[in-house]
Amino acid sequence: MASLGFANGDSMPSLGLGTWKAAGGEVAGAVTAALELGYRHFDCASIYGNEAEIGESLKQAFAAGRLQRDQLWITSKLWNDCHAPEDVRPALERTLADLGLATLDLYLIHWPVAHRHGVMMPQQASDQLSLEQRPIAATWRAMEALVRAGLVRHIGVSNFSQAKLATLLAGAELAPEVNQVERHPYLQQPELLAFCQANAIQLTAYAPLGSPPAGASSPLLGDPVISAIAVAHGSSAAQVLLAWGIACGTAVIPKSVHPQRLAANLAAAQLSLSATELAEITALDRGERFIGGGFWDLPGGTYNLANLWDEPIGAA
Repeated sequence: MASLGFANGDSMPSLGLGTWKAAGGEVAGAVTAALELGYRHFDCASIYGNEAEIGESLKQAFAAGRLQRDQLWITSKLWNDCHAPEDVRPALERTLADLGLATLDLYLIHWPVAHRHGVMMPQQASDQLSLEQRPIAATWRAMEALVRAGLVRHIGVSNFSQAKLATLLAGAELAPEVNQVERHPYLQQPELLAFCQANAIQLTAYAPLGSPPAGASSPLLGDPVISAIAVAHGSSAAQVLLAWGIACGTAVIPKSVHPQRLAANLAAAQLSLSATELAEITALDRGERFIGGGFWDLPGGTYNLANLWDEPIGAA
């Protein structure tokens, strides 16, 4: 399994299991199956509402003696209503309690968006706080304190643009080490990837297979270029997409609760694509987001797509 390295010698497996949209009652079995298949990287978040169930699966695996804590890479994320510095550590402690862990390998600021404390999903503009009211720099100082307290080994961000990363880097004592963003062949974000690589920030790709509306299949899985490469390798389109992400030097965190798909996704780590095939996939970029962030754009609110992604509206 390929991995991404950090300055202190730690390494994060390049392929992990995403747990977003993994429903209660399903995620425990998926994590147990994934551990048995050989997954060692698990991506979690408090807002997913399933960390306690994941924690029970981990507890059972540890109790059975099948693996040790230091064999796993566990990521979680700080939700938007806990950006006030005094709320950061309690939020982490709840996540640690739910997961049954003493420490996290990686803790991320989930979005560059802030809500009033206790508001999970804002319904009106008054539920939101601007980044002037809740500066990312202040939240980040509280994140740094978690590392110094020994509760987290690495810290980073999610859904941050290059501009927001540059601002954070300029004032950080401990630089962010990961940025987790949507990335797949239709949304390759080459400038952001290059910026991260130039600044020793690893990039994790969520929705590496696409994330269409519920009940629909991802157009990436039926893309003619991806399909032709899959046929040439005797593999699936999903495996090609994951192998491409790994070949780009990023981590990928596909989600599944089905053992057969879990096994197939893990096998993608062994698929090697040619330079020609990689170039063909690179040519598919069209700046298409499946997860645009429009749910933060409320009438009269502080956030819109332009200031969320730091791009002109309608730009790739």
